[in-house]
Amino acid sequence: QVQLRESGGGVVQPGGSLTLSCGASGISPRLDDMAWYRQAPGKERELVATITRGGNEIYADSVKGRFTISRDNAKNTVYLQMNNLKPDDRAVYYCNAKYGNPVISSWGQGTQVTVSS
Repeated sequence: QVQLRESGGGVVQPGGSLTLSCGASGISPRLDDMAWYRQAPGKERELVATITRGGNEIYADSVKGRFTISRDNAKNTVYLQMNNLKPDDRAVYYCNAKYGNPVISSWGQGTQVTVSS
């Protein structure tokens, strides 16, 4: 199974920015849809943004206009640029990648994002 690893989390003040990265290690298959999810304390995991291999993007309403998802297919890497961060954005952010037929879904281990003054 594909191993995904996120990086870039940390502590930032409200209004600040962070960029998350997620790469597939080792020899990996052709990755199709890639996505970022997040899970805040006491809440269910939710979709933040997803991007197809061709670059079509979908965002949760709560992050539209503030977050941008992108990917580098040659590097099997997906990014999440997060601007104007709010305290409600505090969560563990997880990378997800789908590949294969039948479809296999792989997850990273998560990276913590804390927004606090």
